[in-house]
Amino acid sequence: MTRRISWTLLGVLVLAQICYPLTTGDTRAGLTVATVVLGWLLSVGHALLSRGPRVAAALVAVATGGGFAIEAIGVATGVPFGSYDYSGELGPKLAGVPLIIPLAWTWMAWPAWLAAVRLTGGSGPTASGNASTAGRWVGRIALATVGLAAWDLFLDPQMVAEGYWVWRNATPALPGLPGIPVSNYLGWLLFAVLMMSALRPLAGPAVERTDQRDHPMFALYLWTYFSSILAHAVFLDLPASALWGAAGMAVTAVPLAVTLLRARRAGDTLRDDHQPARPGVDATR
Repeated sequence: MTRRISWTLLGVLVLAQICYPLTTGDTRAGLTVATVVLGWLLSVGHALLSRGPRVAAALVAVATGGGFAIEAIGVATGVPFGSYDYSGELGPKLAGVPLIIPLAWTWMAWPAWLAAVRLTGGSGPTASGNASTAGRWVGRIALATVGLAAWDLFLDPQMVAEGYWVWRNATPALPGLPGIPVSNYLGWLLFAVLMMSALRPLAGPAVERTDQRDHPMFALYLWTYFSSILAHAVFLDLPASALWGAAGMAVTAVPLAVTLLRARRAGDTLRDDHQPARPGVDATR
């Protein structure tokens, strides 16, 4: 049931994102809002159905609540992202922040966390010993942080190009990405570290493991990575952000893709090795 609902929502989300380059103006802005809401429902719904209300509540508190708080502080003070303002195209605002913005944090925080868990042994036997446990925790936080924060290398150039927000002082900027200060990306890293560090204590041990129920979230993360590269390079005329985003998210996305592919191949081999002989067929042939 969890997987069926998650795959269905993911399918609708993918269709909405495919339509994005085909629209303009108010239609594109409305589609952006709808896509973020779908993404939030997908991630929070998956957390709720797969791990229960405590995990879903922790995700909403840390990512949605925390995301709103850091954005409100950022708009009011310029810390930690830099000085910026949102336009009125992304729907209603509270404290100068469009209400869909913290939903976007939540949308990608959950698959980034699960990807990091999968890559740090969260699908195998639990490691023993304080040193290995501490090392795994640090690696998991680092991967989840980069996995989320690097998404902004795609997101911010795209949204700034659409005029959804504007920076008052956009220097220094990354090469090829004018209009966005480096402080923005550093601010994302800072908040992502705080968010990912808080998620496990609040959510409990249920977020330390992954299984087949999480495949839609892995698909969401990899779809976001590969489709963003294609969209920026081909459809949105943003080649620099295609390169920066491809390099940044690759830290998490590429190992995740390789790990899942190897696991699939190993599973196929195991099934082949244990395939029972059909009646009337020589099993030794």
